[in-house]
Amino acid sequence: MRYEERSKLTGVKAMVPVAILVASPVLLVAGAPIRRRYLRYVYRDEAPQILDKKRGWVSAHYFVVTSPLLEWLCWPTESLARLVSRRR
Repeated sequence: MRYEERSKLTGVKAMVPVAILVASPVLLVAGAPIRRRYLRYVYRDEAPQILDKKRGWVSAHYFVVTSPLLEWLCWPTESLARLVSRRR
């Protein structure tokens, strides 16, 4: 999406938290592996940039990656994974 497309950007900004809340039961149970896999997909080598200031382009992935709600919902499984890995 282009920066100038304000209505699209506003729509995506509003829908990302709704989508995250719909997926919240899954994220609370298995959030850490899902989030890690998603971040690997978004930041892979051949992927387009999620924010390209030169062309004035922003991806919907930008709003998902920077969402504090996603990070907060994945926190319990991240903590549990760290705790289990320390005990090994």
